Amino acid sequence: MPEPLRPKIKVWVEFLKEQVGTPDKDTFLFGHSIGSQTILRYLESLPEDTKIGGAVFLAGWVHLSEEANETKEDAEIAKPWLQTPLDWVKIKSSANKFIGIFSDNDRLVPISDAKIFESNLGAKTIIEHCKEHFSGSSGIKELSSALEAVLELVQEKL
Repeated sequence: MPEPLRPKIKVWVEFLKEQVGTPDKDTFLFGHSIGSQTILRYLESLPEDTKIGGAVFLAGWVHLSEEANETKEDAEIAKPWLQTPLDWVKIKSSANKFIGIFSDNDRLVPISDAKIFESNLGAKTIIEHCKEHFSGSSGIKELSSALEAVLELVQEKL
């Protein structure tokens, strides 16, 4: 993604649009953390008659913990992502299925956000135990639930 240390909604959504090209029922997206936010906002921007196959959100968030804002700059970067409302109805209508994967000890994303994905998108949610924010720095080298989630989306299409 462009400017990974200073992500901006418009820049990231436009970049994702370029990467996807023409989305359709054979389009499946997978995002981690702010990448999930980007996918949500991308789906929100799709024309009314466009629908993708599905999306998997790993540590996707709507809220962030205080710990996520380690510096004043972190808080400024997160602010537009947190304060720009999401059109959940439009997002839900833009994909056939959603799966969210969350960790019960993620210090950045409140576990309560899993319920937000469930209630607003009808997302299937998976709660992993002690996987923190699913980063390599927390020792995670593989995550079978992520692979299974992607396969579930694709197999439903077949």
